[in-house]
Amino acid sequence: MQTASRSGKPGRTLLSQLRDNPPKNQRQSASCFSVADFFSTLYDHYTTTGMKKNNPAPIKFASLAEGLKAFGFPPPLHPLITVMNGIDSPPEHHARPAGHVLTFYKIAFRPNIGGLLRYGQTHFDYNEGGLFFAAPNQIVAPDENEPGEAPCTRREIAILMHPDFLLHYPLAAKIRKYRFFSYAVNEALHLSEKEKDIVLYLFRSIAEELGNRIDEHSQDVVIAQLELLLSYAERFYKRQFITRKTINNNLLQQFEERLNSYFDEEEPLHRGIPTVRDLADSLSVSPGYLGDMLRTLTGQNAQQHIHEKLIEKAKEQLSTTALSVSEIAYSLGFEHPQSFSKLFKTKTRQSPLEFRAGFN
Repeated sequence: MQTASRSGKPGRTLLSQLRDNPPKNQRQSASCFSVADFFSTLYDHYTTTGMKKNNPAPIKFASLAEGLKAFGFPPPLHPLITVMNGIDSPPEHHARPAGHVLTFYKIAFRPNIGGLLRYGQTHFDYNEGGLFFAAPNQIVAPDENEPGEAPCTRREIAILMHPDFLLHYPLAAKIRKYRFFSYAVNEALHLSEKEKDIVLYLFRSIAEELGNRIDEHSQDVVIAQLELLLSYAERFYKRQFITRKTINNNLLQQFEERLNSYFDEEEPLHRGIPTVRDLADSLSVSPGYLGDMLRTLTGQNAQQHIHEKLIEKAKEQLSTTALSVSEIAYSLGFEHPQSFSKLFKTKTRQSPLEFRAGFN
């Protein structure tokens, strides 16, 4: 695991700058506050703007401080990171919140309490609870068709972090490599009791550090804790792929059936080569989750499976038909025969014509 040391020239951290100019009402920190208060105030703010309540557009804020100020909350100790702790401080209000667009990373843990949450174009059933990750520029909202209380009015603990908090740290680049930030929320990480204890400890440790007096080491400590949390999450997701093998084997079977039917029904001729996103959408999973599942079970990612199927179909046509290489390329969805020939030779070390000649 990478350390939390900064790259480049040494300088004052963002946290140390705040140490010299602390915000007002610092003792009334927003680093830990009721999740329900935040979202219910969000809803109240939106419905009083004159927009239609039955057709609310998502609200977007450029910073954590901007959103908190608009809803009447005290500013966070740090303008770029905060911890909302609705587990240790259960919310009192149960208003249905409006949707909002994340302009920051969100890492949230919710216990087994039920409810539906919309994230992007997918929904997550919180009946099992779990840990989920959201990247900037995603929409989070309750399911408008779900009766009763919205899930965001219940307990969760969440880290909200602006990407700028990671500047000058290796984690700024590394965080984009964690594919679970691109998973759909219905692919959240389900934790064992022991794993829950580890995750909650790290959430609370980060909250405690943010609540301490800021010094030159504060940001380094928080970054190190975030790296540890993400490393554990990566380990736990790999465990989940294995322990949920029966479910994932069913998904693997569905993937193979969908890929076979795509070529058997000559869809490439009309729609082109299937993309990973096309196949993932047809299976109601995200491309990232599909790729990681396939890699765990088969050792190959989704794109490699597509190429394997392309080569299989190409060999079949080269050996059993009199179609030209160009005709075969077009039938498999290639716009340019040269691209087909290049892929075929890369995978087989033979050109299409050399392969065909072996059957004459």
